[in-house]
Amino acid sequence: MSERINFEIHPTGIISKKFLLHNIHTFSEAANFVRKLRYSRNKNKADLSTVFDDKCGTCSTKHALLKRLSEENNIVGFKLMIGIFKMNAANTPKIAATLAKNQLPYLPEAHTYLKWKNEILDYTNEHSKPSDFANDLLEEIEIRTNQISNFKVSFHQNFLANWLKTQQNLMVSMEELWQIREQCIIALSSN
Repeated sequence: MSERINFEIHPTGIISKKFLLHNIHTFSEAANFVRKLRYSRNKNKADLSTVFDDKCGTCSTKHALLKRLSEENNIVGFKLMIGIFKMNAANTPKIAATLAKNQLPYLPEAHTYLKWKNEILDYTNEHSKPSDFANDLLEEIEIRTNQISNFKVSFHQNFLANWLKTQQNLMVSMEELWQIREQCIIALSSN
């Protein structure tokens, strides 16, 4: 993260108050807290405070939480993004076996991240960085924090359905492709 991207957290909303209760007083501290949380799905994506309760999050919930924090503190300039990128063995080594087993060179995956002006910020985990996916981006759109669930899934599935039509040598259905994607997510959640 660029050190110039920082602000003090004020008790102006639910998320801000949750961070303050965890003795986190700046955006920089909040981003560091989020990036150190275990990567795992939350019980209730509609309630971003579950990131604190579950002590984990995905790219969607972690970045939506930080976006909401910026909104509660009237900070303008952060954008919550969905990017579809070519998830492959090089940029996501934990899925290499799943891709190989299914004879896929890559799988278009939806990733949620923040943008500050034109700078990509990725707080998914301690080692994540924009270069992990930015060079493999196929498409990106800005979303609102309440679009990390149903909208994101629909957007991703529509992209996959259209992509699948262009893959003449790939003999899988959309349902099978989504199952392969779920296997990849499980591989990412494992240690």
